Amino acid sequence: MQALIQELKEKIIAVLSLEDINLEDINDNDPLFGDGLGLDSIDALELIVMLDKDYGIKLTDPKEGKVIFQSIETMAAYIAANRLK
Repeated sequence: MQALIQELKEKIIAVLSLEDINLEDINDNDPLFGDGLGLDSIDALELIVMLDKDYGIKLTDPKEGKVIFQSIETMAAYIAANRLK
């Protein structure tokens, strides 16, 4: 699971062009939106595309996304349980 968490951090930094953020700056349990990383709705769309492209996971329910994108750790757990790639 730790390898997947590391991979997710790298992908999020790359996909969202967060050049001012290092891997060490992202805590596994910090919120991705709001006070944590401060991501917005456009970033959420990018993350949804990344899940589909890289892991074969299609999100259709916005409520599901709120749960999955709470933190890096919740994303990694969801990917580990549902990935198709």
